[in-house]
Amino acid sequence: MKLAVIGSTGMVGKVMLKILSQRNFPISKLILVASEKSVGKNITFENISYEIVSISSAINMNPDIALFSAGSETSFKWAPKFAEIGCVVIDNSSAWRMDPSKKLIIPEINGDIINKKDKIIANPNCSTIQLLIAISPIHKNFGIKSMVISTYQSITGTGQKAVTQLENELKGFSTEMAYPHQIHKNAIPHCDDFQDNGYTKEEMKLVNETHKILNDHDIGITATAVRIPVIGGHSESVNLTLKKRTSIDEIKNILKNSEGLVVQDDPKNNYYPMPITAEGNDSVYVGRIRKDFSKSNSLNLWIVSDNLRKGAATNTIQIAEHLIKKNLI
Repeated sequence: MKLAVIGSTGMVGKVMLKILSQRNFPISKLILVASEKSVGKNITFENISYEIVSISSAINMNPDIALFSAGSETSFKWAPKFAEIGCVVIDNSSAWRMDPSKKLIIPEINGDIINKKDKIIANPNCSTIQLLIAISPIHKNFGIKSMVISTYQSITGTGQKAVTQLENELKGFSTEMAYPHQIHKNAIPHCDDFQDNGYTKEEMKLVNETHKILNDHDIGITATAVRIPVIGGHSESVNLTLKKRTSIDEIKNILKNSEGLVVQDDPKNNYYPMPITAEGNDSVYVGRIRKDFSKSNSLNLWIVSDNLRKGAATNTIQIAEHLIKKNLI
């Protein structure tokens, strides 16, 4: 299996390499790609040194799978060129997510819709992935009528520039700004660019990607996305109104038996999901599961996951594993 990692020096790319090793992904040849300024430098993977090559050189090496994590512009330009040579592209950017001709995949939820004709497969937004891992079992059993989402997102979702900004602010140094405001001791209700409707791109991703993945455009969804000075992962407060009646005990039982999900719900003993404990793990964690007393047939959830792992790198690699397992490549 010839595997190319496009964007191998970025935050997600580095995590991809770590997870490929941890999951013993079958690789016969590893092709590492980064920007032109990194070409010729070396990266060590499993005690072997690999020279970084250009993206055009990578195509000539005929990879079987290419994991893209280099931004939308790179994906728009290069993913079709890789697809033309028969390589399957799994793209971590937003470039192809809402393209009706491309599949948007979370393996635990809709991996079965992939077929051999799919040469560009989109990886959902990090916030969407953890949200749907938690709520899709509920939707499957009881139907979700509407949903209110508030996210509290790690600065790692912005990238290394944001991490550097926080580190410099902690030290009292002047810094290049990833955000329009200080992030240290702050919460910024501004993830990605604002749209004409008053929502940000990040908030609309939660709406549009959820509709596409669950194949249900009738769910009423509204979202507010907030950036907070946290490293370990994203957190989400989610309010659901269901179509069918159920109980909190039944909800908890379904979630405890759902793939990729860990229930941490014992508030009396201070046991609930937090980014600091989710960091470095591949699961999605859910807790604070409780009835919403303000309206009928409604409940609240608190969902946390490491956004660089399950929210990005791990889900991408799981798609690749699914392709191999189902003989789709």
